Formats: sequence, structure tokens, C-alpha cells
Amino acid sequence: MKATGIIVEYNPFHNGHLYHATMAKEKAGADVLVAVMSGQFLQRGEPAFADKWTRTEMALKAGIDLIIELPYVYATAQASDFAKGGIALLEAIGCESFCFGSEQGDIEPFFRSHKLLDDRRHDYEQLIHEAIQTGISYPRALNKAYTELNGNEAGFADLTQPNNILGFHYIEAARKLNSSIKPLTIQRIGANYHDPIQTGTAIASATGIRKAFFDDASIEELSAFMPKTSVVALKRFQKETGSFGSWEQFYPLLRFTILRERPEGLKKFAEVTEGIENLIYEAAKTEDSFERFIGRIKSKRFTRTRVQRMLSHIYTGFTWHKQRSFDSPSYLRLLGMSAAGRSFLNHQKKNIGLPLISRAASLDDSMGKLDIHATSMYLLGLGQTALKKEYTTPPLYFG
Repeated sequence: MKATGIIVEYNPFHNGHLYHATMAKEKAGADVLVAVMSGQFLQRGEPAFADKWTRTEMALKAGIDLIIELPYVYATAQASDFAKGGIALLEAIGCESFCFGSEQGDIEPFFRSHKLLDDRRHDYEQLIHEAIQTGISYPRALNKAYTELNGNEAGFADLTQPNNILGFHYIEAARKLNSSIKPLTIQRIGANYHDPIQTGTAIASATGIRKAFFDDASIEELSAFMPKTSVVALKRFQKETGSFGSWEQFYPLLRFTILRERPEGLKKFAEVTEGIENLIYEAAKTEDSFERFIGRIKSKRFTRTRVQRMLSHIYTGFTWHKQRSFDSPSYLRLLGMSAAGRSFLNHQKKNIGLPLISRAASLDDSMGKLDIHATSMYLLGLGQTALKKEYTTPPLYFG
């Protein structure tokens, strides 16, 4: 059986994701579609809108065959490490290819961009260093250095676009891992990452859907942008929990943690650097709203995404020491499968490159225990009293 892989968040699963999944399987000529999906906290440093089991259900009912969890340490990392974790898991499970959505829509510019930066690595790093010294953010420094190297010539990938950036890092990760997995891309359609929803259309970004909901739109009012199965799953999640995941929802607990730790304690958490712990502490002392709180902290140098990743690590207790202790994924955590997915696992079981874990009780190393802890903290942020869901939820199966 031939498998292709995708790296996703499904926050929540919408019509654009359905298009990506359908086209990825078609472009790869695959029998099985494997998704490596972030767990309870995401790459932009946010709690997931709905928990990983709800998002797994949405994906399976829309045609994904296997859902593997991307561990917290990679799911909340900068793009290069996010990509490294995802590609390593797709390689381990036996995917022949991976397919990402991009603004570019053509794979060749990514290959040319990768070769340029690989050939001129020293120059690139020097230009990045010089740009950072001017006070701009790290992402802007990367793009400035890249633009100087390629001279704005045609034929290179546009790395100002969010999906192109991730796509570049997927290819870079596959090359660094000496992987034989083949990169593919499809053109992203409809809304861009940050676009608000537009009535009269069927495609909206996950960001736009979440923003509309938190601006008082109901799930029913947003149903035009999602498969019916996603709407049903989200309504059930909302009924069971009374809310969706957001920093505004989690802020009282985050604020308590910041104030308890004080600046000297905040410095130990991953990504907290350059004295920003003082600013975080002072903002938490005075602001009772998350938006006002983060508005006090973010800047050109410390982007909202970078700050939110720090806050995720403060909230979950993820330290610099723990972050530096991980080198690569140590397991494949199975969240769900279709009948085709189950057949693929049976066919592939002797060739899977990492332990396949279906029960949380088997997550006995530090990376797995971190995922279990992150789930407990996520459920606590939602106001749940039963925090053992990680142990009581088996992989979902839809035949």
C-alpha cells in the first residue's frame, strides 16, 4: 500500500483542509493518507480550539486514514523544528511522499531556494546576524537575508508567505534527515492564513473561523466553511466543555503562574530570553485581559507568535533544560484510523521505524510524559475536572 503524508493542525478542520487532503492523495497516487497532527498546543503558541480527539474525529470523517500526534516539543516549536518532528514521523511510519499546501503551488522554486541557502549557508547566517542587530524580528531578519541572496530573481520560492515558509522547512528537514520521502505541493486556494471570513464563499482560514466565533458568531453560522461532520463534532465539544480553547479562556491560570514564578523564575522556561521575563511579569500584574496583556509585550522584535510560544511553555512548565534534552521523536502516537489506515498498519508493521503507541500508559519516556502533562493542563484551562482523558481515550476508529 502506498502512503502519502501531511503535517497539520486542523484548528478546526475546514473545507480548505478537505481540498488539501483530497488533492494530496490524488497527486501522490496514494492508497492511504497519513496526517501528523499537533496535539493540545499549536505552532503559533496557542491552545487548540478543540481537543486533539475532536480534531481527529473531524479528520477521519473527512477521509484522512491515519492520525499520528506531533509531540508537544515539536508542535509548539519554531518552523524548522516543527518540520523536523513532522517529517521524521512521516518517514518512520513509511510514507513515500509528503504534500503541503503552499502559496507557490510549484515544487521547483522550493528546491532552488533550498540549494541557494545550502550553498551559501555562511553568507546567509552572517546576513541574518547583521539584520537582527538592527532590532528587527528573527522572521523578518531571515527574509531580509534571503532576499539579499536571491536578488529578488524569479524562480525562487516567496518566503514571505506562511505556508511557503513551512514548505521550505519541510524540504529542508527531509534533506537533513537524508530521507527518501518525496516532497509534493499543491496550490493553496481561497483565503490566506490571516484573512477574515467572507460571506458567499466556502473557503475560510482556520484563523478567520476562530476569530469569527470569538467575535460572537455561532458554530452554526460558520457551517458554510466546514464539512458537516466538523460542525457536528464542534457542537458536541462545545456542549461537553462549555467553551473552546483560547488564551483568553486560559489567561487566569497563565496569569497566576507568571505572578507566582516572578521574573527570576520565568527565565527557566523555554524561549524566554533577552530580559522579556520582566515585561511579562509587569504586564501580568496590571492586565486582566489576555489581549491587553499580550499587547503590552509584543513588538517588532518579539512577535505575537514568539511571545505566545513562550507563554505556552510557561503555562505547561516546559523549561530550557527539557527542550535541550530532546533530539528526535521517540514514538508514533496513534490518535485514530480508518479501515484503510488499519490495513496499512498491518501491512507496514514490520517496517515501522519507531514504537507505535496506542495507549497513553505506554508513553513512559520524558517526551511522552510531557504530552500527557500538556493534555492535563489543556483540560484544566477549559475548566474540566476530570484530567485523565489521555488515559481513557483509545485511538478513534471509523471503518
